[in-house]
Amino acid sequence: MSDTSFYLERRQRLLSKMQQGIAVVPTAPEATRNADTHYDYRFDSHFYYLSNFTEPESVLVLLAGEKPQSILFCREKNLEKEIWDGFRFGYDAAREQFAFDAAYPIEQLDEKLIELMGNQPVLFYPIGADAVWDARIIKSREAVKAKARNGIRAPTELRDVRELLNEMRLFKDTHELDIMRRSAKISCDAHRRAMRSTRPDMFEYEIEAELLHEFCRHSARHPAYTSIVAGGANACTLHYVGNRACLQDGDLLLIDAGCELDGYASDITRTFPVNGKFNPAQKDLYEIVLAAQAAAISAAIPGNTWNMPHDAALRELARGFIDLKLCHGSVESVLETESYKQFYMHRTGHWLGMDVHDVGEYKIGDQWRPLQAGMTLTVEPGCYIRPADNVPPELWNIGIRIEDDILITAQGNEVLTQAAPKTVNEIEEVMRHE
Repeated sequence: MSDTSFYLERRQRLLSKMQQGIAVVPTAPEATRNADTHYDYRFDSHFYYLSNFTEPESVLVLLAGEKPQSILFCREKNLEKEIWDGFRFGYDAAREQFAFDAAYPIEQLDEKLIELMGNQPVLFYPIGADAVWDARIIKSREAVKAKARNGIRAPTELRDVRELLNEMRLFKDTHELDIMRRSAKISCDAHRRAMRSTRPDMFEYEIEAELLHEFCRHSARHPAYTSIVAGGANACTLHYVGNRACLQDGDLLLIDAGCELDGYASDITRTFPVNGKFNPAQKDLYEIVLAAQAAAISAAIPGNTWNMPHDAALRELARGFIDLKLCHGSVESVLETESYKQFYMHRTGHWLGMDVHDVGEYKIGDQWRPLQAGMTLTVEPGCYIRPADNVPPELWNIGIRIEDDILITAQGNEVLTQAAPKTVNEIEEVMRHE
């Protein structure tokens, strides 16, 4: 199946789920960085998932029913503007190359929407995602209502198209999984490079540069999210992104970083000693988190529910915290009183895909949803030990997190990021060799 066929099949599947009505899916706007310069453009994930089209100022319109249609609105071909800003497909070439039934200049969108929306019973649209677009859609719908005397009806039902798209995106097809495996490999190589590069007295941003270099040299031009490169006490701040501190001999370095490749994220966390050797206290804590992750990955299999990997990790963490006298009592009492939350306060994973925190419901009704083949998620337990009266000083300012990307398969799971060194021996071996 060609790349275009995957996107065409997704549009057809969405049209089938809609049954009737019109869907409007805009891409993301360009964002100004300062003065007259823009941030590097990144398309809307839903739009790209259906279109494979990366240009800004684009909108996808789908018409369901007896004669389903997919229509693209995009920028016109303009050779003068291409001299300044680069290549544009133009609507004729875009229609042909990306397998749309029709394509029009983006300037005609408002006029065409009034025409296309007429006599459609349902309007599907990402409600509330963008206030400007909300106003634009309401204005078009009101314009259709104004034609009532001509026998033209406006949609009477408004539905969020993301309810359908989120469920579709939750299950990855073979094209997506191929990209995600390549994205994972690049990120694994970047983490290995970071381990080999790290030395005391370097700065966190120097290690971040090593990650970005490895991403970029393999065609992943951007990280999937702002990289966390947190030495020592900084690792106890969950979303630390300053990346400016000097790395100290004897500290651990926590790196949470992954690239984006062709629109798909990877998400890896590794924690390792700045000087290449875990001290006994660091090793004890690290082995607890590693055991918790192993238990969670073992529970990430078809038929188990979303929360079962989290529960498995919690049980291992509670047991380890008791062994180190960070928590007291039985495993059950630690879980019941949630005393572990002093040291572990977040969930053990999230969906992964085009967005690093990808779309998809975690519950169906009031029940955690069962894991199924084709789902991709992260597994990322950790522990964060801040100075406190009830904590031995040798454990102060230690933050550890271990995160991998997991594909649920019919037989169990596949760890997409297995190649990133993770055991104590693996990490120390890598760091012994520059």
